[in-house]
Amino acid sequence: MDFKNTSQPTCDLEALKTRAKMYARIRQFFAERDVLEVETPILSGAAVTDVHLASVAAQRHVNGQLQTHYLQTSPEFAMKRLLANGSGAIYQICKVFRDDEHGRKHNSEFSMLEWYRPDFSLKDLMFETTDLLNICLQDRFDTVRPMILSYKHAFQDRLEINPLQASLKDLKTCADRVGLNIDLGEDRLAYMDLLFSHFVEPSLGFDTPIFLTDFPPEMASLAKVQIDEDGEAVAARFEVYIEGLELANAYDELVDAEVLRQRFIEDNQARQQQGIEQMPIDEHLLAALPHMPACSGIALGLDRLLMIAMNRLKLEQVIAFPADRA
Repeated sequence: MDFKNTSQPTCDLEALKTRAKMYARIRQFFAERDVLEVETPILSGAAVTDVHLASVAAQRHVNGQLQTHYLQTSPEFAMKRLLANGSGAIYQICKVFRDDEHGRKHNSEFSMLEWYRPDFSLKDLMFETTDLLNICLQDRFDTVRPMILSYKHAFQDRLEINPLQASLKDLKTCADRVGLNIDLGEDRLAYMDLLFSHFVEPSLGFDTPIFLTDFPPEMASLAKVQIDEDGEAVAARFEVYIEGLELANAYDELVDAEVLRQRFIEDNQARQQQGIEQMPIDEHLLAALPHMPACSGIALGLDRLLMIAMNRLKLEQVIAFPADRA
């Protein structure tokens, strides 16, 4: 390896300065709204169970005993414990980690802004997110005016199929029709994700930013499930897309500990079936959840936001040292 070359940062000084300016704007934005900045542990004895997320494990001694802990994929669990103990509205700017995610818009270590608003609906959170985007992107866009589009209608517009009703066979047929001849076995959600990532996501948010809403209920994760205007069950969440880039993910937060425990168990069962390591469930979170206020929360990727603000095409152009130079 040529250490002389890899000792150099992949971003320029302008990116470092723009990031610093953006963080100052974010902190001022939340200070004016009386949202408290908090800090929580990066390492935890529990980990996310989501089949599609891979945690980075680390060993450390706690009270003299060697234990395996995990770097956070999000500060969500710890922040919800603060909410349950009366913190009120909170936000955090932090590092998060997802194993072996690298590429034009991925790095296994990245920066995240996450905030929670007790008594906010998802619509309230959309308005606030719009305000924040206008603050952070003011040097590139005159005004950001996102439009709302449901996951179902985005699929129907581009692939003429309703993903909420489509069977595994329907999705396989659709994939074959558009030239995605990939064998994903009997995993219905995998086919849905394949179609979305290749034909829906790349087209989102070019004319105007998109709030993509009402995801399939199987994608609820830590969000509530509700009924849409067509009487179909959907996950109460939205994602933000700008120029084909997923920027943020928001939930009307689930506060039923038993339902969440069952989701964690089902995640681990799916991991076992796929030969993926099962993750320890966060019992601290489950114990705190009954005391958590109704709220909406959102996680926003700051490196990607910086890419958009600076009109950069690769993540490495806005971070100093990607994983291969860390």
